[in-house]
Amino acid sequence: MNPTPSPEFNTAPRHATLMVATCNVLNLALPNRSFYPGQDPYSANEFERKVNWLGERFKTLNADVLAVQEVWDDAALRTAVARSGLHYDTVLVPGAENGPARAGVQAGAQGTPRVGLVTRLQLETIESMVDFPPQAVVEVPGLGLHTGFERPPLVATLRLPHGQAVCVVTAHLKSKRPKFLQDAQGKSLEDTDDPTVQAVGSLRSHIMRAAEALALRLKVVELLHRTRLPLVLMGDLNDSPHSVTTQLIAATSQVAFDKGARDHALFSAWDVQGDAALRRDVAYSHIHQGYPEVLDQVLVSEEFVASSRVSLGDVRRVEVFNDHLHEGRDRSRSDHGFVRALLRLKLP
Repeated sequence: MNPTPSPEFNTAPRHATLMVATCNVLNLALPNRSFYPGQDPYSANEFERKVNWLGERFKTLNADVLAVQEVWDDAALRTAVARSGLHYDTVLVPGAENGPARAGVQAGAQGTPRVGLVTRLQLETIESMVDFPPQAVVEVPGLGLHTGFERPPLVATLRLPHGQAVCVVTAHLKSKRPKFLQDAQGKSLEDTDDPTVQAVGSLRSHIMRAAEALALRLKVVELLHRTRLPLVLMGDLNDSPHSVTTQLIAATSQVAFDKGARDHALFSAWDVQGDAALRRDVAYSHIHQGYPEVLDQVLVSEEFVASSRVSLGDVRRVEVFNDHLHEGRDRSRSDHGFVRALLRLKLP
């Protein structure tokens, strides 16, 4: 039997773990609060079912960082987090705050739901990306210039207990649903049954999502170029990992032609996780008209790619919690699976 080596001869690197997850919570709003036109507010009972269900999911995920999408009221998210029984130091949803009531003004998000961040790590900085940089401003047919995000992404700097800084970006891009012209009351100005109108509406959505992807790409380059900052970008990107818009953000495909591109590329956590056997064909996060899709993604910078010469850690495993997608349509549950990734960073 070999004796246990003394600590001074044990050269195996030590790691700190970081559990992250992305959760599209499907229109999380307070009871009796209107959100989308034509959709009934939640009753008190519906709200209780929703926050209890989410609390159980958050408890199961037990992540250090939750990237959350589709929140109308930060108070509703705080309630769901409290139902998990877990302690989180930070629960933020910029743009969906429920402060003191003002006459004639509904608190919380307006127009579209917002993205949020829940973490037990130390929060150092946070930025809400509202406006596009000039390079991402585009003309959308019938709508004019598209100059900013409908659901502003969050860019946060977090500090791990051992001192390592990590950047986490939470995003929810424009959906593929056709964007029709509407009046101020939300009534359609177009014949939405007309195939030509539908095609133009889909083009509008694609242009808007592509512009959002470009704006995110420019932020990623700003954060990563010639730095060693570990970065995780998570959220509902409303397209597949190898789609044009996702690759516009990640630029992973450029690495095959230019090794220097690794410095500011992002990699799908699925593709770089440590145990390839953990990859499964059932790893879809959304079902659209019976077709399974991967819309909810975790992208990581080169610092989490074990094979990189500048690696600071790795991706140990990625899991999708999607059983509830087959439990019937009930808005107390999400229509998206939740994706969790276990990351590691080397200790100094």
